[in-house]
Amino acid sequence: MAEDDLETPYHPDPERIPVDLFASKKLPGLLSPGDLGFADSSDHLLFVLCKSSSSLKFLLDSSGVPLFSISRLHNGMWEIHKGDVGKSKELVLTVKRTSNKFSKTELDVSFAGESSSPQQENLVIKGCPFQKSCTIYSQDSIVAQTSLMYKLRQIYVGRSKFRLTIFPGSIDRSLVVAMVAVFLQGRN
Repeated sequence: MAEDDLETPYHPDPERIPVDLFASKKLPGLLSPGDLGFADSSDHLLFVLCKSSSSLKFLLDSSGVPLFSISRLHNGMWEIHKGDVGKSKELVLTVKRTSNKFSKTELDVSFAGESSSPQQENLVIKGCPFQKSCTIYSQDSIVAQTSLMYKLRQIYVGRSKFRLTIFPGSIDRSLVVAMVAVFLQGRN
């Protein structure tokens, strides 16, 4: 190996590194007690999930601007609209529950409109909402994954805080957070 190779620092491409978001109802900056916040590793609030009614939720950015409206329809169906559903009717995703067993839920996610990207044809979300653990699949690759926050020597794992790992790809992070929000509602 040449001496120049040893002195050259390695700079990984930030677009190829998975991103962890930490979700909790106890993050600073949340608007109301029932809100679920998603923060980065520095505790900067990035997204807030607000409940408007039993069938309508809003995903807001850190400044309170609505990114997506999540509407629960009937028989295990959801629609995700861009922005506030009252002002904009632009449908982004439809989600349908395909399996709902006691410890396992499976959802099919379809993008609205025609998409030229092969990755955005169909997504599948599998997991257990009670344990706040799910994996979002795109064909044979993993888009994102959630898991509870485990600590060493901890016998009981609390369900109030969990991690969302978003793997590199072409799907927007806010859209992944919206899909996780639908999954958490999926057991109802």
